[in-house]
Amino acid sequence: MSRREDVKDIDVRPITEAEIPDWIRALNTGFLRPPTVSDREVEDRSSYILPSRTLGAFDGTRCVATFRSFPQELTAVGGRPVPADAISNVTVTATHRRRGLLSRMMGQDLAAAKARGDVVATLIAAEYPIYGRFGFGPVTHATEWTVDVPRTGLDPRWSGPADGGRVDLVDAADVRKVGPELHERLRSAQPGVVSRDERWWQVSTGALRLDRAPWAEPFYAVYRSAGGEVDGLVAYTCDDNWGDAKQPLNTATVKGLIAVTPAAERALWQYLCSIDWIVRLKSGRRAPDDLLPHLLPDPRAARITSQADWLWVRILDVVRAMEARTYEGSGSLVLEVTDRDGLSAGRYRLDAAGPDGARCVPNTQDAAELSLDVGELAALWLGDESAVRLAALGRVREERAGAASVADALLRTSRRPWCPDIF
Repeated sequence: MSRREDVKDIDVRPITEAEIPDWIRALNTGFLRPPTVSDREVEDRSSYILPSRTLGAFDGTRCVATFRSFPQELTAVGGRPVPADAISNVTVTATHRRRGLLSRMMGQDLAAAKARGDVVATLIAAEYPIYGRFGFGPVTHATEWTVDVPRTGLDPRWSGPADGGRVDLVDAADVRKVGPELHERLRSAQPGVVSRDERWWQVSTGALRLDRAPWAEPFYAVYRSAGGEVDGLVAYTCDDNWGDAKQPLNTATVKGLIAVTPAAERALWQYLCSIDWIVRLKSGRRAPDDLLPHLLPDPRAARITSQADWLWVRILDVVRAMEARTYEGSGSLVLEVTDRDGLSAGRYRLDAAGPDGARCVPNTQDAAELSLDVGELAALWLGDESAVRLAALGRVREERAGAASVADALLRTSRRPWCPDIF
């Protein structure tokens, strides 16, 4: 019997509570972690996974593939959240690859998300080629900088912001109090940001510690405006490197930095660069157009150390997605959207009204002006990609000359979307 012929004997379905340990073992195996499963991990997973949205592929009694989704909100351009089907924990055991197991799990989940009324599905892709075939497209990118602190040109004697604000160290309990509200302010304005639940804050501040992830307590600092409002928060760690000559050569690594005003962002970066003994600063994942390099008198002190796609989106409801966001200008565009899975295919007329949003009409009889796959539409929808660039790459097709330029004038944003989270 061939590998393809025996696929019908593999059962793809939601797991039961009793199958959680075997599901975790398959998950750990797929991610090349030790396949042991502790009682604590079972208890933790059982506390938050939704069994109806946690899929396993079973060859006999053994779980050989994993898939999980959960409710999420994603901020569209203009600040409006849309309901999202967040996908995570996707693995296929090496012995069962190339049998269509991911396709079956993805198909079940996306169909359920569509029926549930989710506007989009989201995920962080470990490998680029996998998810485009399911209608996903990369909608945000992440850049990491390493800063040579002595070269920045900043005054090492900096003692605080000149705008009346201040930077204060706080502890994890303070972060759990002020962080959620600050993050809500961020995601009300920044396209690409996703919602965080209480468990996220518990795990990220060490209140909930997991066996598989050794915990090192970070430092936390907040920026308070002149009026006393918390407008920024940073978590960072520092190593202990004294070099061969017994001189401090320490590195500060940012675990997360969010700010809702430029003043807060500037102050937190300058604070990090002013810490005694810190000669190198690692920025963590930032938007590619982050302010960081050009906050420095010498921007070349910040060297890009990684840059890649980050958040991927699959549009499930074109009308609601296009009507959820605002636009850079006013105008109309007729889109012919292809979707091999049939979830979002069709011809849509977009009538954009700038900051007032848009009306999107499905099944229009108007002639198509721009033809594209649903994955390319996602990249355009959040404002990061250029239709003109995609046309040059052969990934969208102009049915009317100049349609790609019209799309860019309507859809692209002045600042790039950003997703600070992994899930």
